[in-house]
Amino acid sequence: MRIRLENENDYDEVEKLVRDSFWNVYRPGAFEHYIVHELRKDESFIGNLAYVIEDSGQIIGHISYSKGFIGIGDEKTDAVILGPVAIHKDYQKQGLGCELIEYTLNLAENMGIPYIFVVGDENYYHRFGFESASRYDLYLEGTDTSEECPFFMINIFDESKLVKGIFHNPDVFNVDEKDVDEFDKQFEYKEKKVLDSQLKEL
Repeated sequence: MRIRLENENDYDEVEKLVRDSFWNVYRPGAFEHYIVHELRKDESFIGNLAYVIEDSGQIIGHISYSKGFIGIGDEKTDAVILGPVAIHKDYQKQGLGCELIEYTLNLAENMGIPYIFVVGDENYYHRFGFESASRYDLYLEGTDTSEECPFFMINIFDESKLVKGIFHNPDVFNVDEKDVDEFDKQFEYKEKKVLDSQLKEL
């Protein structure tokens, strides 16, 4: 088992992995695999932080990073966000996601990236040094700036470069469901299901 940089030959296998990992988890179906597909063609994509975990020739994990921006007034500052990250369902709860995140966060810090955002489960991401971004007057676009947003987090490597404002995801994160459905036609059919465990507000 090894962690290595993603290459073009991995793209189809990675997209299938991401699709299978997220299918019906947060919403009926998934769109994370479409985001991964679109990111690679976008200037926001950070290719030298796109890594996979490979086991006996099979890709069982994947992580992406991309650049959004922090806006305040007319000023914009580039800022990096982690995700999507996916682990094959047969390999989950074995610490592989942790290995992949820790490995790439160390790379990001060594590259001079001053801080990383993530949107996710605060109970999971706290272990990597992430904390609520609202503590630093940083908020996710579309959320209430008068309240703490615990699922929008930041991991700070160099606090001297921190700015305040509203973080905007890369445009490719704003997907059209019709585009996702069209993209999905190239994959094996999976039924979209509404589950009680899914997010209630999409």
